[in-house]
Amino acid sequence: MADDKKLTTRKQDFSAWYNEVVLRAELADYSPVRGCMVIRPDGYGIWERMQRQLDDMFKATGHRNAYFPLFIPQSFLAKEAEHVEGFAPETAVVTHGGGKLLEEPLVVRPTSETIIYAMFAKWVQSYRDLPLLINQWANVVRWEMRTRLFLRTLEFLWQEGHTAHATHDEAEEEARRMLGVYRDFMEGYMAMPVVTGQKTNSERFAGALRTFSCEAMMQDNKALQAGTSHNLGQNFAKAFDLKFQTEAGDEAFAWNTSWGVSTRLVGGLVMTHGDDKGLRVPPLLAPTEIVIVPIWRTDDDKTRVLDAAHKLKASLVDWERREPNRLRVHLDARDNMKPGAKYCEWELRGVPLRLELGPRDIDANQAVLVRRDTGVKQMVSLDSIGEEASALLEEMQDSMLTAARDRREANSLRGEITYDRFREVMEGEGAFVYAGWCGSEECEREIKEDTKATIRVLPDEEFRSAEPATRCLKCGKPSTMEALWAKAY
Repeated sequence: MADDKKLTTRKQDFSAWYNEVVLRAELADYSPVRGCMVIRPDGYGIWERMQRQLDDMFKATGHRNAYFPLFIPQSFLAKEAEHVEGFAPETAVVTHGGGKLLEEPLVVRPTSETIIYAMFAKWVQSYRDLPLLINQWANVVRWEMRTRLFLRTLEFLWQEGHTAHATHDEAEEEARRMLGVYRDFMEGYMAMPVVTGQKTNSERFAGALRTFSCEAMMQDNKALQAGTSHNLGQNFAKAFDLKFQTEAGDEAFAWNTSWGVSTRLVGGLVMTHGDDKGLRVPPLLAPTEIVIVPIWRTDDDKTRVLDAAHKLKASLVDWERREPNRLRVHLDARDNMKPGAKYCEWELRGVPLRLELGPRDIDANQAVLVRRDTGVKQMVSLDSIGEEASALLEEMQDSMLTAARDRREANSLRGEITYDRFREVMEGEGAFVYAGWCGSEECEREIKEDTKATIRVLPDEEFRSAEPATRCLKCGKPSTMEALWAKAY
C-alpha cells in the first residue's frame, strides 16, 4: 500500500472518504474510459461471494441461468413505449460494424426485457410451458453523466431475473418472493438491513405495472436502492406477442416479472460498515476471513514463528465449521513491513479477524485474535483456535447487522412532522422520514424539487409506524398512506 496518508474521516467528507476507501482498499480503480471502473481482485472477491450465494438462492427457488446477447436491435426498445422513453437517454448505440454502416443500429444492453421476451415468445406455446423462470448474470451499459465507483458507472455487472407466468397473481407472488430473497441475502450475508415496499408510479421501472424495492440506509443517512423487483404485467408480452394456450383452450398473453441487483451492492457494503480506518467486511462475504500476522525480532525467531504460522494456517484452513466452506485464511509473511504497518493495511482492507503470533505466544501455546468490527483483542489457546475463530466470525456477522439496524432506527423519524422541520432535516444530516402522503404526484414532485428527497418506498406493513401521520407532509390534506422519504444515491 503506497499511500500512508490517513483517510479523510466520514464526518469531514463522506463522499471523499468513500472514494478513498474503495481506491486504497484496492476494491476498484478508475478506467481509462470515462465513467467506467476496473474491479480489482479484492473487490471482485466480494462480488464473487455475493454472486455465489445469490445464485444458490435463485436456484433454490426454481430459477435457471441462461445468457442473452449484449446487442439489442434498436427497434426492440421502441416496441414498449414507456420502456424506450425511460431508457433512451441512457443507451449506447452501435451504428457501424466491420467498417460498414449497420442496416439497423444495435443498442448495447441497458437491460434485457426486450430481447428476452422476444425469445420467450418462441419458447412458450402452452400453459404447460409456464412458469418460465430464467436468470442471467451479465454486464450492462447505461450512459450515466455523473458516475461514482460501484454506485453508478457506465458499465456494471449484475444479475437480471426474467419470468413468465399464466396469471397476474402468480407474477405478483414471484415479484414479491424475489424481493424477499434479496432482503434475506442483504440482511443475512451483507449484514445490511433494508426497508421493503412498493415504489410510487413516478419512481417505478419504465414499463412495469408495479415496482418493489429494498432500501438501505448508508452512514450519511442517505438511502441506497439496493435491489428491485418488478411485476411487468402484460406490457412486454403484448409488445413481443408472448402468448400461450390456456388450460381451457383459449389464447392469453403471459404475465412477466423482472428483478435485479448489481455490483452497486459492493458500494453499499462499504457505506454501511466502513469506519475511519477503512473497510469492514461481514465475514460471510470476506474473501479472507482471518489474516495471520507473525511477529519476530531475530532470525531465529523468524524461522520458528513462520514455521508455527504455516502450521496454524493449515490447521485453520482444514477446520470443520457450520458453514460448508473452510475458513479463508491468509498468512502475511512479508519481511519488508513492520507488524504495525501490516495491522493498518489489513484494517483498511476490512479483514474480519487478525491473528497475531509471536515467540512468547508460541511458548504459551496461545495467539491474539483481534476483531475488525470492534477492535477487541482476546487471547486464545492454539488448541481451540479454530473453534474460537469460527464462533467469533458468527458473532461478528450478527453484531454488524444489529449495529447497522440500530443506527438506521436512531436516524429515522416517524409520526407528525412539519414541512419546515422536514426541510431542516434534509438540509442537515438527513434521515429516513416516515410521513403522511395524500397520494398526489404534485406533492411528491414539489418536495423532490424543493429538497431533493424522494419517496423511497411505500413501506410494507412490518415497517409502517404504529401511529402513522394523519396529514400529508406537503399539503396538509388527510393522508392516504405512509411514505418513506429520504435523499438517495
